[in-house]
Amino acid sequence: MNNETIKKAQENMEKSIKVFQKNLASIRAGVANASILDGIKVDYYGAPTPLNQMSSVTIPEPRVLLITPYDVNSLDEIEHALLASNLGLTPANDGKVIRLVIPQLTGERRQEIAKEVGKEAEEAKIAVRNVRRDAMNNLKRQQKDDEITEDEQRNLEKQVQKVTDDATKKIDQLADEKRKEITQG
Repeated sequence: MNNETIKKAQENMEKSIKVFQKNLASIRAGVANASILDGIKVDYYGAPTPLNQMSSVTIPEPRVLLITPYDVNSLDEIEHALLASNLGLTPANDGKVIRLVIPQLTGERRQEIAKEVGKEAEEAKIAVRNVRRDAMNNLKRQQKDDEITEDEQRNLEKQVQKVTDDATKKIDQLADEKRKEITQG
């Protein structure tokens, strides 16, 4: 059961890292990235439908997203959904496709986005530390219930700390890569 606690903690920390990676992907860095459209739903025949299920999204140029609907009749609904989203991008509709041009980032905007990355990283680290706390409490409870010895508890707590340190390092590494992408973009 003791290894089970570490395994579960590691799995939960990896989930926190995956959520962090997903959040990072949705942060605009001045280059076209189709994942910024992931959360957009279009009112398609009365049903909120994810944009990526009703169109293809390509990147013909480094700062342009080209949205080609499978059904040309849905073009206006897609345009409305993009305008209603909090992307801050103005869609250009030519009757067949929609172009989204990602504007060049100013130095000030780059700094704001880099701070946003820092906030996301801190939230991910908090999630990891919460997992560590739960694992440590679980180990203490196991020791108290005589399921493991004090020595085993100490050893397992060290393993939990190592898993936590590794997860934190990974978060820092991902945040640094994203910051570089933003500031050099």
